[in-house]
Amino acid sequence: MNRPAPRSIDQYLEQLRDALKGEDPALIQDALYDAEEYLRAEVAQHPGKSEADVLELIASTYGAPDEVAEAYRTTEKTVRNATRPVPPPVRRTPLGRFFGIYADSRAWSAIFYMLLALATGIFYFTVAVTGLSMSAGLAILIIGVPFFLVFIGLTRVLSLVEGRIVEGLLGVRMPRRPLRSTQGLTFGARIQEMLTDRRTWTTILYMLLMLPLGVFYFTSAVVGVVVSLTFIAAPAIVYLDSRGLADVNFQLWDGSSPTLATALLISAFGVLALTLFMHLARALGQLHGNVARSLLLSRDGE
Repeated sequence: MNRPAPRSIDQYLEQLRDALKGEDPALIQDALYDAEEYLRAEVAQHPGKSEADVLELIASTYGAPDEVAEAYRTTEKTVRNATRPVPPPVRRTPLGRFFGIYADSRAWSAIFYMLLALATGIFYFTVAVTGLSMSAGLAILIIGVPFFLVFIGLTRVLSLVEGRIVEGLLGVRMPRRPLRSTQGLTFGARIQEMLTDRRTWTTILYMLLMLPLGVFYFTSAVVGVVVSLTFIAAPAIVYLDSRGLADVNFQLWDGSSPTLATALLISAFGVLALTLFMHLARALGQLHGNVARSLLLSRDGE
């Protein structure tokens, strides 16, 4: 069934949203932003024409909503296939799947994200707290409104940066465009849009949460990796200590020095602990990616 040609930008965006129904909300957000940005720019270049006339004029160049939706689906599939990490070999046994985590690039990238999260968490938290406190302090002055707008604009830019980090390291599709175009909006309309947009406040919440999350992720990663590697190296430590090549004072819980057989058991436990931590890191990465999507992604496209 052919739908009537859109007579306004809002109608065009609504038809495009319907044509993309069922796709990833991040893809829908990107497509809606690109379309709105382009259409409003074209309308601004033809001040003597109505939106309907401009849409009819550019119909052959930009395309109908259904055509644009299909183009985005094709592009998304191409990009996804090009950026998808090499899948680990298929393991058919439970033991193979358990230790196959070492061949999963998502587990390694999740550990890297956990280590990086402390630095980004401190930065995001500092920006959020400084921006909120200074916005509140300057609210009684005329400079308070422009400062608040700059702060909100900065948080939106940082949300896109964080989205690229999350998508690259955790493999969760995130928006690559802002929520919506602000072309053609008056100064007052921009303020209203920022204040009423749910994502403005969820983005700030995400930035505040990143400090405790970053501390937890970083501590877990360091403790998990360092302790596991120390246990794995137990035989080498015991050997060097017995030969007087190193003075590490490696003792068991009862104060006795471990034998080589005991050190081998400790090493095996270290391998098990590291493997379990790799599984935990991958699960935490997926969980955090879902949290980032819920707080940094608009729900308008769903």
